[in-house]
Amino acid sequence: MTAILALIRKDLKLYINDRRALAIHLLVPVIVAAFFGALFGGGGGGSGRGQTGKIDIALVQQDSSDIGLKIAAGLKAEPSLRVQELTLQEARARVAAGKVTVAVVIPDGFGGAAGGALFGAGEKPALPLFYDPSQSTVLAMVKGLLTKEVMQHVSAEMFNGETGRAFTDNSLAQIEEAATSDPEQAALRDMLHGVRAFQARQEQRRAAAGVAAGPGQGGLSMPFDTRDEAVSSGPAYNVYAHTFAGMGVQFILFMGIDLGIGLLTARRTGIWNRLLAAPVTQGQVLLSRMLSGTIIAAGLLVAIFVCAVVLFGVEITNPLGFAFVTLSFALMTATFGLLIAALGRTPDAARGIATFATLMIVMLGGAWVPSFIFPEWLQAVSMAMPARWAIDGLDAVTWRGLGLGAALHCAAVQLGFAALFGALAAWRFRARALNA
Repeated sequence: MTAILALIRKDLKLYINDRRALAIHLLVPVIVAAFFGALFGGGGGGSGRGQTGKIDIALVQQDSSDIGLKIAAGLKAEPSLRVQELTLQEARARVAAGKVTVAVVIPDGFGGAAGGALFGAGEKPALPLFYDPSQSTVLAMVKGLLTKEVMQHVSAEMFNGETGRAFTDNSLAQIEEAATSDPEQAALRDMLHGVRAFQARQEQRRAAAGVAAGPGQGGLSMPFDTRDEAVSSGPAYNVYAHTFAGMGVQFILFMGIDLGIGLLTARRTGIWNRLLAAPVTQGQVLLSRMLSGTIIAAGLLVAIFVCAVVLFGVEITNPLGFAFVTLSFALMTATFGLLIAALGRTPDAARGIATFATLMIVMLGGAWVPSFIFPEWLQAVSMAMPARWAIDGLDAVTWRGLGLGAALHCAAVQLGFAALFGALAAWRFRARALNA
């Protein structure tokens, strides 16, 4: 028993004395838990209210009626939305490119038609909604906000506004004759007489108080429909395209960690010195490692997407763009591995720090959860994560069906990261060689 206790004490001392590993093991769960808590309702002090980023939507304003304009103004005033007023063609194009998540079209005549549907005197009007098929949860949120605005302004206008009074008078004139022989029309006539009497009392109250006519606080459930249309430039949305992109990027970056750890292990075991004793330079060794790492990473990503295509029906709509994105990501992964080897001291210590860094890159890059729910400052941070550009590039050449320009843009940003990582690694290796 004494021997067992001594061994346990020895293991605990070794673990506690390795302060770098201890810090990583403590910080990773704390930071990841704080990240998800902030996204899904955190806010401190038990308030349970998180501050997520605004949802980018497009608004196509075709209805110039009072109701249509008030609905548009209500959407623009909604704190959770960032509204861009565009033409129909511009809105569709931005949704297809993933620039906005939802486009709301308020068609001509919607206000009057919605008012008629409120009293059952006409068909329900439809609001066309174009949405990014990868963000159906955002569509539900926008529809909820839109329903609130429509119900509030239509019911308020129909009971207290000029539109409502005109509609009531016109409806009474139209159904008065039919009501003599049709019980349903008679019931509708009686209801409209009550509504008109309510409107008259509202007018008298405002006149007595010297208040100008305006909308009251509406209160009826508004019967209207939405006509939802998923919009993308490519094939029908396949969720596996995005999940394979996110998980492929994550685990290939972990392969990059292994590349760096391999170099540190070679240095510890003396293999590195034996390599440099051969007729090769340090630059040639590092270049060969970078190229072999690039080939391995590219091969893995291609194999992953072959599985996605064969087993799950993912379509690669732009093979040339896919090749550019794949090669740039593979090169970035290889240089990331070299940077780990250049900055690390021992394999064990470097593995912990590199794993932490990779988790942050992947998490903040939107591989785990969509970046649109991030707070706005965190959305800006995500643009500085190489994983974000790799995932966006793979989405662009699969289900989004975007052109070569979108793929080249994402590839160029990744090549910029590769150049940065490679330059830092070369500088660090050169400094170590001079100090040796």
